[in-house]
Amino acid sequence: MSVLSEKLFQEILLARQRVYEVGKPTPLQKLNLRDIPAAVYAKREDLGPIKAYKWRGAYNCMAALTPEQRAGGVVAASAGNHAQGVALAARHLNCKARIFMPLSTPEVKQREVRRHGGDHVEIVLHGDSYDAASAAAHAYARQNHLTFVHPYDDLVTMGGQGTLADEVVMSGEGPFDRVYVQIGGGGMAAATACWIKKFWPQAKVIGVEGVDQASMKLAIEKGERTSLEYVDVFCDGTAVRTAGENTFPLCRELIDEFVTVTNDEVCHAMRAMWDSSRVVPEASGAMGLAAFMQQWQHGEIGEKEKCLVIISGANMDFSQMGLVARMAGIDGCETRYLRIPMETKRGQILKYLRSVPEGATIVDVQYGRVAGEIQYPVFGVAGTQSDFEIIEQRLAEKGLKAEDVSNDEDVRFRMIHYDAERLSHPVFVQIEFSERPGAFLDFMAAIGDLASLCYFNYVYSGERVGRALMGMEFESREDRDICRARADKLAGTVIQGIHEVSPAARKRILDTMSPSSC
Repeated sequence: MSVLSEKLFQEILLARQRVYEVGKPTPLQKLNLRDIPAAVYAKREDLGPIKAYKWRGAYNCMAALTPEQRAGGVVAASAGNHAQGVALAARHLNCKARIFMPLSTPEVKQREVRRHGGDHVEIVLHGDSYDAASAAAHAYARQNHLTFVHPYDDLVTMGGQGTLADEVVMSGEGPFDRVYVQIGGGGMAAATACWIKKFWPQAKVIGVEGVDQASMKLAIEKGERTSLEYVDVFCDGTAVRTAGENTFPLCRELIDEFVTVTNDEVCHAMRAMWDSSRVVPEASGAMGLAAFMQQWQHGEIGEKEKCLVIISGANMDFSQMGLVARMAGIDGCETRYLRIPMETKRGQILKYLRSVPEGATIVDVQYGRVAGEIQYPVFGVAGTQSDFEIIEQRLAEKGLKAEDVSNDEDVRFRMIHYDAERLSHPVFVQIEFSERPGAFLDFMAAIGDLASLCYFNYVYSGERVGRALMGMEFESREDRDICRARADKLAGTVIQGIHEVSPAARKRILDTMSPSSC
């Protein structure tokens, strides 16, 4: 080991004497992942005193200060978890902490900082990003000659983080063949790798970063610390633009491999954690599991290998869960959004829905009638690679090819284009149908000889009942009246509920989507 890594090892030894004054060791749990026979253990840092591992480093750093340094108060910058760790330490050590947080910090995270710190903490909201808040915090600390408690780029802070690895070694479940460590600034990753390599030198330590967050991987490749021009914040706990001055050489020395994961892969890992343990980690907390699942799917891991992942936190904003569920899909299947060209004829959507194999699930439909003889509905389909190959084959038999528009902005933001002036005798209804395979197809088959679908807006919600806003148009008022009568008979059978939107709502729909408003 280098001189720097030996210093880090010593700091972890010292931290063992401090951190348990405010928290207990967190458990190591064996996961039961579907269709994965390899032994996978999760270090459950989400069960710590602040639901994340950051309390370890913050407390160790502040407990190591002199009484005079603590008496003057400390300064920190954080977007969430580190702030809670500093707050917890400030209350326990009876000192003041001024914590700079971005203006965009959710109120729930601010509230948790105040709950842990009470009167010992002052929150200063500054800037639109962590970088801006951090710069302001450093400036304040310099001007007032106060100690800055760094979230990762400090050996004493890293020493505290390394106690989680000590608990893994002491658990008796090792040694592990692969250890996955997520990297933001690199403090926890470096400390974990340092401790693991000391006791299990044969273990392969794998650093995990988000695709658009990989500042450490970039630094390793370039041989120097380099700032990212853009940082994705979906995994906000690891959204760091530049590798740390201390963490960069440590990670370069101690980590064997660096991999990146996509946001979709992270969401699938969060879903896997929920399915196996009914646990919802925050996005960055699931990155290690996402990397394991990626390498397992690529055939890089043997069935007899023993692997360790770290669930580093569970402090996710509740409102983010809807987005995570949509990105994770159904039963771990991939969700793709397919734009399929169809003729402007009655029954066309019904025909193309029948191209979807039974194993796949329609989770989203976006369609509005526009000018032209060819229409372009979008179907969100959750399925396997085999399912998508079947869809492609069945469409090819009809002389059609679907376009994958999963990353198109108008699809992600549900901009359903629509030309109200092209409709004849339209009726807009809200429908409720059983979320069983074929329910919507049964409904369309019952009315398909009378009505043409001119608008459809549906998103799978995970409930037993699906809800959609649907527009139908008719060649005559007589057809419209007959269809209304049929729909009434269907209500409570194929369709559990159906009713027309109010005249005022119908006018708003038509006015909003008319060409003059675009």
